[in-house]
Amino acid sequence: MRLYDCASTIRSKNAGPFTLSIDLMFDDRRVYNLVMESGCLTPERVAAEYGVPAVSVQICPFERIRTIKVSMPRPGSSSGAPGDCDVYGCQQHFPLADLEIPGL
Repeated sequence: MRLYDCASTIRSKNAGPFTLSIDLMFDDRRVYNLVMESGCLTPERVAAEYGVPAVSVQICPFERIRTIKVSMPRPGSSSGAPGDCDVYGCQQHFPLADLEIPGL
């Protein structure tokens, strides 16, 4: 199953002009735990999807609220730079949302 199918909310937004933040929210604690335990959501995997260095990807789970926050440098240019097609960063979650999670 893809993250898009098992998370209740997936959204992205700028966290400043050079940083992108993606929130993954789950209604079901069992599904949240399966995603966390799957080993699929790693800095290396996120970096490969977005073309950023793995060392710059942060994955912060918040178990109490069944949320995972992923932060990384904005792929491509900074927000509002010439050629930027998503000034607010609100359409950048799709590569991560398509991540396949085995066992779901």
